[in-house]
Amino acid sequence: MEELDKRAIICVDDEAIILLSLKQELKTHFRDKFLVETALNADVAFKVIEKLEKSGFKIIIIISDWLMPGMRGDEFLIKINEKYPEIIEILITGQADEQSIKNLIEKINLQHVIRKPWYPNEIINIIEKLLSKVVE
Repeated sequence: MEELDKRAIICVDDEAIILLSLKQELKTHFRDKFLVETALNADVAFKVIEKLEKSGFKIIIIISDWLMPGMRGDEFLIKINEKYPEIIEILITGQADEQSIKNLIEKINLQHVIRKPWYPNEIINIIEKLLSKVVE
């Protein structure tokens, strides 16, 4: 497996249909360029990250919902940023309050907020734009 194949995107949302949609959209566009993993909550996402790291994967992007049971997306992304500041973080939400979003932008330099429902190819265009800024 080439090093390029060892990069991953993780999608975190408590709605399985949203995860399925995100994964399908990302896999259709990026094909085998990235491994796309999903998690139904922050606790599962931390386990997925740990498993991927042990397997030699580099997580490049995390797309997280805001309103989830256990730990909200803003709390999750702050913890991710503390441990993995190199990961690009995207918040996807239908319900986040503006103050939470503002706090994330200030605390972790949140890269982008996507409102649910998103438009076709919106996430792809945003990811492509963010990746073009990353020096490989």
